[in-house]
Amino acid sequence: MNKLSIMGVRIDNKNMNEVIDTVKMKLAEKKQYIIYTPNTEIIMMCQKDEEFIGLLNRSDINIPDGVGLIYASKIKKHPLKEKVAGYDLSVNLLKLADEQGLKLFVIGGKPGVAETAMKNVHEEYPNIKIVGAQHGYFKGTHLGQKGHEEELKVIEAINKKEPDILFVGFGAKKQEQWIEYNKDKINAKIIIGNGGTLDGLAGNVKRAPEIFIKLGLEWFYRLVKEPKRIKRQILLPVFMFRVLFGNKNIVKEIE
Repeated sequence: MNKLSIMGVRIDNKNMNEVIDTVKMKLAEKKQYIIYTPNTEIIMMCQKDEEFIGLLNRSDINIPDGVGLIYASKIKKHPLKEKVAGYDLSVNLLKLADEQGLKLFVIGGKPGVAETAMKNVHEEYPNIKIVGAQHGYFKGTHLGQKGHEEELKVIEAINKKEPDILFVGFGAKKQEQWIEYNKDKINAKIIIGNGGTLDGLAGNVKRAPEIFIKLGLEWFYRLVKEPKRIKRQILLPVFMFRVLFGNKNIVKEIE
């Protein structure tokens, strides 16, 4: 089984090592490769947004970034291999870039976040060629202004550096919209929409302790730390309710 549809969103059944191996192959082939990181919250967002489903399903790979997706696949007897967290994949891409001396460009976050994140990355992974760090507060597709001159300048800056890896962190749907609209204009090989990864790398958001991650309770840790997330986190039990009591085609194998 290579792929599942979970409530209409394609999820690729690859573990972390397989994803990294594919990235290595695409880098060697010098082909563009787009990675999205849907989780249960994003799947639920898609239930009221056909456009978002289309954006996600036009990626090259969608990793299962959430324990809820793993539970759903097992409940419906189409088990995914493992959770592949977007943050963990991003860190593994950094490790790969450090090993191979690859060029990295990042965009997203508030002014100063990308720069701080890359300062920390440089200290941890000194062999990465960091060729750009751009905040996400420029006018462009992600803010409903397609083709704005500020967006075109950012794309020009990216293309001038020809990065091997491009992080795009605008948050769910905005980053996918931006990548979809601009992918044919961008000269970058591996493009990943990775949400709040830059905030994590900058030290602004702490990950849950390892025990919470292993138990599939990272969402609970984040809720305790950020109670304002309750409106977002309530989507997890709603998602599981639909999986448990919905028809068998809610989770199904696809070609």
